[in-house]
Amino acid sequence: MHPKWLKFVTIIELYSNHMHNQGYKNTDWLPTSRKEMKQLGWETADVILFSGDAYVDHPSFGSAVIGRVLEAEGLKVAIVPQPNWQDDLRDFKKLGKPNLFFAITAGCMDSMVNHYTANKRRRANDAYTPAGNPNQRPNYATITYSKIIRKLHPDVPMVIGGIEASLRRLTHYDYWSDKLMPGILSDTQADLLFYGMGEKSIIEFARLVQKGVPVHKITTIPQTVFLAGIDEKYATRKEWDELEISSHEDCLNDKKKFSRNFMFIEEESNKVKAKKLAQKVGNKKIIVNPPWPPFSEKEIDKVFDLPYTRLPHPRYRNKGVIPAYEMIRHSINIHRGCFGGCTFCTISAHQGKFIASRSEKSVLKEVEKVTQMPDFKGYISDLGGPSANMYKMKGIHQELCDKCKRPSCIFPTVCKNLDTDHKPMTNLYKEVRKHPKVKKAFIGSGIRYDMILSKNNRGDTDKNNKEYLREVVKNHISGRLKVAPEHTSDSVLKMMRKPSFDQFKELNREFNKINKEEKLKQQLVPYFISSHPGSETKDMAELAIETKKLDFKLEQVQDFTPTPMTLATVVFYSGYHPYTMEKIFTAKSKKDKLNQRQFFFWYKNEYRKSIINELRSKNREDMVEKLFRKKK
Repeated sequence: MHPKWLKFVTIIELYSNHMHNQGYKNTDWLPTSRKEMKQLGWETADVILFSGDAYVDHPSFGSAVIGRVLEAEGLKVAIVPQPNWQDDLRDFKKLGKPNLFFAITAGCMDSMVNHYTANKRRRANDAYTPAGNPNQRPNYATITYSKIIRKLHPDVPMVIGGIEASLRRLTHYDYWSDKLMPGILSDTQADLLFYGMGEKSIIEFARLVQKGVPVHKITTIPQTVFLAGIDEKYATRKEWDELEISSHEDCLNDKKKFSRNFMFIEEESNKVKAKKLAQKVGNKKIIVNPPWPPFSEKEIDKVFDLPYTRLPHPRYRNKGVIPAYEMIRHSINIHRGCFGGCTFCTISAHQGKFIASRSEKSVLKEVEKVTQMPDFKGYISDLGGPSANMYKMKGIHQELCDKCKRPSCIFPTVCKNLDTDHKPMTNLYKEVRKHPKVKKAFIGSGIRYDMILSKNNRGDTDKNNKEYLREVVKNHISGRLKVAPEHTSDSVLKMMRKPSFDQFKELNREFNKINKEEKLKQQLVPYFISSHPGSETKDMAELAIETKKLDFKLEQVQDFTPTPMTLATVVFYSGYHPYTMEKIFTAKSKKDKLNQRQFFFWYKNEYRKSIINELRSKNREDMVEKLFRKKK
C-alpha cells in the first residue's frame, strides 16, 4: 500500500478511537438512515437535507451547519449525503417524507467546479468524498436532486441553498456547457432559494412553515429568492424598493444587457440597504430579496458554538479519508465575508462584503476543543478566514458604509473609512500561542498585504500593521508564506481589482528584512493566474520577466476558470466590462490559454522553444532577450 494511504488508514483509526475516547456514539451525529432515526426515537424527521458532500459534522461543512442550526431550533433533522441518483432512487425514498420540508445543497463547491478543470477535463478525485472517489455526485447536482425529489414528493415543500444555488440565482454563464442558463429556480422548481450564508433565512422559513404558513406565501424573508407570475401580487416589505434587470431572454439576445445586469447585481449585493431585484424568465419572474444585515458577534458565535463532533460520520469508517476534512480538521475559522472584491472570486458574492467576526472567547473555546482531539500534535493548520487579515475590520463611521456601493473597500485604494488596524488579530494570535498544547498556529489563508503596507496615518495603526506582519512571519508560517499578487501587469491587476505589483515588491523587501532580523530562512510563495480577462501574451511575458528578476520559479499557478456570478466570468462570456461597457480581450481557445500558461514555466527546457516562437511571432525579440539571455 502507498505510504500516503497508510497514513490515511491511521487517521481513520484515530477517528474511531476519538469517538470512543470522547464518549461519542452514533446518535451524536445527525441521523443518515432509518436505523439511526429509530435509535433517536424518531418515526419521521422534520427536515431532510440532501447534500452532494459526505457528511462531516464540522463548522466548515455547510450541511452540518444548517443541520445543527435547525436542530438548535428544536427540529428533528436528518441528512442524506451523496444520494445515488442512478439506481432505483432508494436513497431519495429511505427516510420517507419530512414533516416540514426537504432542503437541498450541491455541497461546499459548485458541482461543475468540483468535477472539471479549467480545460474542462474531468477531475480524478473529489475532495469531499471518502477516499477522494470522484463519482458520488451528478453534474448540476442541485438540479438533479431537486427534479428527483419533486417527482417523488410533489406535495412536500422543497428549498435549495449552498454555493451552487447561491451563485446561479439569476441568469448566469455556465462555462462547461458554454451557454447562458436561467436562474436555477427555473430548472429545479424549488419553492425557495437561500443565497449566501443561509442560517438566518432557513430558521425564519422553518418557523413560518411550523406555524402553517403556506410556502407560496413566504415571500418576505431577506436573502431568499422565489419565482412569481409576471403579474402576480405577493407580500413584500414596504422598505424594499424594486429594481428590474434585463430579462433572461434579453440576455440571450444581447451580451451587453447580460453584462450590464452584473453591475446592478453586484452593487445591490454589496449595499447595506439594498433593492429587491426582479428578472423575467419566460412567463415568470425571479425575485431576489435583499440580504440580511451582517451577523453580529453574538449571532456568529452561536453558529460556531453548536455541538459539532468535528468528525466524519461513523458510516465512513474504513472507507478512506475525506481529503477536504484532512485539510481542515485542525483549522479554525475566525470570521466570514471579504471586502476585497476580486473580479475572479465568488467569496463576497456568497458570504458578503461585510465582515462578521467571532469573539476571541468563541475562537479560544474552539482551540481548546481542537487540542483535545487525540490526533492533534500541537499544530493548528489554519487560524484564518476567506482573507486571513480582515478579522474585526469594519467602517469607522457606519453611516458612510450605509451609503456605499463600492464592490471593494480596498481597491483602487484602501478606503479611508475602513479601520485596517491589525492589532485585534495580533492579540488573538498571541492568545492562541499561549495555549500549552499549541506548538504553532499556522495562517494558511491568503493575506491581503495591501492593507498591511498602505499608510493611513491613523494613530498606531501603521505600527500595529507592521507588528502583525512580523508576528505572522516569525510565528505563524512553516517556512513559506503564500500570497496572491495574481499578476504583474498594472492593466490586468486593475481588471482584477488587485493592487499594483509594486506592493508585492515592497512586501518581498519587508519579508526578507524580517527574516534577516529574526535569523530565519523562509520563502515567499506568490500565486498567479493566466488567461484572466485583459491578460495578453505580452502581459504573461512581462510576468515571466518580472518574476525572473525577483528570482522566483513559480509553482502556485492556475488558469482562469469562469465560474458563475463573477465579474471576470461576465467579461469572459460577453466581451464587455459591466461597469464601463469597454470591450475586453480574453484568451478563450485551448491553444491561447496554453500559450499564456507556458510563461509561468519559462525556466523549463520543454517550454523554451514554444515561448521563443510565440514572442517572435509578435515581434518581441526584446522580450526573448530579457527572458533567456545568459547572465554575464
